[in-house]
Amino acid sequence: MNFSVSEENYIKCIYHLQQDTGMVNTNALAAEMQTKAASVTDMLKKLSSKKILQYEKYHGFKLTDNGRKVALSVVRKHRLWEYFLVEKLGFEWDKVHDIAEELEHISSNELIERLQQFLGNPSFDPHGDPIPDSNGKIPKLNQVNLATLQLNKTAVVSSVANQSPQMLEMLKHYSIRIGSSIKLLKRFEFDGSLEIKVGKQASCIISEPIAKNLFVHYE
Repeated sequence: MNFSVSEENYIKCIYHLQQDTGMVNTNALAAEMQTKAASVTDMLKKLSSKKILQYEKYHGFKLTDNGRKVALSVVRKHRLWEYFLVEKLGFEWDKVHDIAEELEHISSNELIERLQQFLGNPSFDPHGDPIPDSNGKIPKLNQVNLATLQLNKTAVVSSVANQSPQMLEMLKHYSIRIGSSIKLLKRFEFDGSLEIKVGKQASCIISEPIAKNLFVHYE
């Protein structure tokens, strides 16, 4: 079954929202899509007719198994394209999201399979998000929040929660990216800020919000 660009965007958005809440409501979806509730309702009717949504009275809606497969397919393409743009074309990681948003709607399965093979079957995108395989299986990585890292322990940056251009620009300022080695030197109780050492650079201090947006795994 084919879906329009707009339908795929809604399906992907519902998928991300339900990761946090389990069920999704119209207002939350409208806010995320930056549109009116009436427009969302019309789209939900279309998706329901295609067996993409499952309603639960008084609770909201979520994707059916088929809807989840469609969402994971779009997510997979998005993250593969981001990997391609960063690793093969040299884009900065804070410049690729919008481009990948366009490329993720290419429908050719053969192209995506060849892209994945060309890239060496990566498991994670440049922001540390897992790339689903062709069957929708998602790789997992044991990681902890940087804010909870033990003192004098060294870990490797594995993912970023807030991937806004502003956050990624801030991380670039500190030369922090996926794969960076970070050692926690001191935790300041006053405001939760951390003194860290990134790789072989001189130590620096990052704010608590930055720390809470970074996830690491032990070497």
